[in-house]
Amino acid sequence: VQLQASGGGVVQAGGSLRLSCAASGRSLSMYTVGWFRQAPGKEREFVAAINWSGGATAYGDSLKDRFTVSRDNAENTAYLQMNTLKPEDTAVYYCTATRELLLLRSEGRYDYWGPGTLVTVSS
Repeated sequence: VQLQASGGGVVQAGGSLRLSCAASGRSLSMYTVGWFRQAPGKEREFVAAINWSGGATAYGDSLKDRFTVSRDNAENTAYLQMNTLKPEDTAVYYCTATRELLLLRSEGRYDYWGPGTLVTVSS
């Protein structure tokens, strides 16, 4: 499966963005989808994950109140809705996929990665 994240951009603090992860090559419904981000000078960190049906989700620490992960298997696309954005949310955001059924938080467990999309939150 090939993944392509989009929807990044520049937004003011307090604003919202919705990232999309479009899959091609295979049906996204076969995969657990994860989102990770990497801020300048920092390690990549787990943001969110959603299981194949959309019935189960997981979030990184203190993100659940502002971020929502979802998917539309008919559109072969997953989404990350980000609200009340803060300057510390500035990062390159990546979508990933794995055939494993668990909602994994470790980037090493994901097999497929798309190029990231840059989110910049200005203060």
